[in-house]
Amino acid sequence: MNTYFITGIGTDVGKTVASAILTEALEADYWKPIQAGELEHCDTKKVQSYVSNSKSHFHKNTYALHTPMSPHAAADIDGVSIQLKNIKPPQTDNHLVIEGAGGLLVPINHSNTILDLIKPNYKVIVVSRHYLGSINHSLLTINLLLEKGFDVSVIFSGNEHKTTEDIIIKMTKVNVIGRINEEPYFDKNVVKAYAETFKDKL
Repeated sequence: MNTYFITGIGTDVGKTVASAILTEALEADYWKPIQAGELEHCDTKKVQSYVSNSKSHFHKNTYALHTPMSPHAAADIDGVSIQLKNIKPPQTDNHLVIEGAGGLLVPINHSNTILDLIKPNYKVIVVSRHYLGSINHSLLTINLLLEKGFDVSVIFSGNEHKTTEDIIIKMTKVNVIGRINEEPYFDKNVVKAYAETFKDKL
């Protein structure tokens, strides 16, 4: 069984929808170690609402913080100290999809970042979305992961921007799982359709 870590080139690039699609495609378990803000409408609940299969299990956040900020800052507000040693992947006999928070170098405390949550055997999937500066953010993210020796793939999110995507692929040579288009909405049926198209690339 494999563990897939979903990270993004920044915030609001589509990590949660991508996580739901992978969870559905693999009938995997899902876990978001650190949730900051929107606890009533958290990412775990969103992914659960998008997934159709009955095999997936949705594991509890290790840290559930109240303020939508960088985890280190949200933890300070809550009077919590995030300890890397406490963030332990759930025990499961299934595939596991782990969703990060923000990008790779988002701090979780005063010495660790999201990157420190990724173990050497994880398959890392980077969600890239086009905006001014996204090529730089994509290359920085992907190249850092490659330098660390990780197995890296990319999912493009949003409307196609060929020149942006072509140069990212050419300069990194990573596997492209597919694209999540700018859909009018996402629900179980839409996610299931994407899951079927992505399944063979995972």
